[in-house]
Amino acid sequence: MRKLNTEELKRVGIEEFKQQEKLPVVLILDNVRSMHNIGSIFRTSDGFSIEKILLCGITAQPPHREIEKTALGATNSIEWNYYENTCNAIKDLKVSGYEIIAIEQAENSIMLNDYTPNLTAKYALIFGNEINGVSDEAMKLIDLCLEIPQFGTKHSFNIVVSAGIVLWDFFAKLKL
Repeated sequence: MRKLNTEELKRVGIEEFKQQEKLPVVLILDNVRSMHNIGSIFRTSDGFSIEKILLCGITAQPPHREIEKTALGATNSIEWNYYENTCNAIKDLKVSGYEIIAIEQAENSIMLNDYTPNLTAKYALIFGNEINGVSDEAMKLIDLCLEIPQFGTKHSFNIVVSAGIVLWDFFAKLKL
C-alpha cells in the first residue's frame, strides 16, 4: 500500500472552500485556555467544513503563533468571530434559529450515540473550558446537552478529541 501525495488528495483551495456547502454547525468555544487546543479545533473544523467558530471569553483569537502551530492555516479557511461573553453568542445564535447544544456531562444529558440530528436544523455546539467545562451561565441557555460515552478511569476527553468525535458524529449522521 502506498500513501497518497498532496496532489492526489485533491483538496480545494481556500476560496473554493469558503463557497462550498457547509455542515450546518457552529462551534462555540467557551473560555478555552489552550491555544494549541484552539488551533486544533480550527483544523478539525476545516476538515468537516463547518460554518464557523465563535471564540468567547478568554479564548484566544488568531492571528497567534501558538494557534497557528496546530491550525496549520485553518484560521484562514474557517470563518470566526469573537464574543467577550458566551451568553451573548448563544443569544445571537438562538435568534438566528440555531439549536444550542452543550457537549457536557450533566443531568438529563443524551448520549451522543442515542441522538439523531434533524436534517433541516442548524446547530451550535458548545465546548467548554478544559478544567471547568461549559460555564453554568451558558448551561442555563442551552436547548439540550449531549454526552460522549466513556468507559475508562478518566472523567473526560481532551476538548480537541471531544470536538473531533462530535463533529464526525454530526457529519456522518447529516451528510453520509
